[in-house]
Order: sequence, then structure tokens, then C-alpha cells
Amino acid sequence: MAMEEFRIQLAMLLDQITNQPEDMHEAQESLREKLAEMQALGLPLPDDLVGLEKYLDERFIRDGVVPEPK
Repeated sequence: MAMEEFRIQLAMLLDQITNQPEDMHEAQESLREKLAEMQALGLPLPDDLVGLEKYLDERFIRDGVVPEPK
């Protein structure tokens, strides 16, 4: 998959996070999948999106949506 396709898909995910916060957990899982695909293809991971994934993890743990990792 070309980097441009990833950019389009990631932009759509960011729109979903912004416009549908009630589906944020689902969007986070999609973000995690896209980052894993990029990593598997040897593409560089955008720092801001890696930071967003970390932020969402911390937020869901803080809000009790997901348990804290052991």
C-alpha cells in the first residue's frame, strides 16, 4: 500500500475521532491496526499519530474503559 493511501485512511480516522467521539475506542483500534501495517511494511510511523495512540491508551485507562496493562 502506498504511503499516500495510508495518509488518506489515517485522515479519515482522525475525522472519525473528531466527529464521533462516542466511537473513539473503535477508531483507536483502527489507528493501531494502520500503524501496525505501516510498521510491517517498513514505513516510518508518524510521531504525532504514535503520540495520539499513546494518549488514547492513557485516557481509556484513566477513564476505566480498559484495564491498566500488567
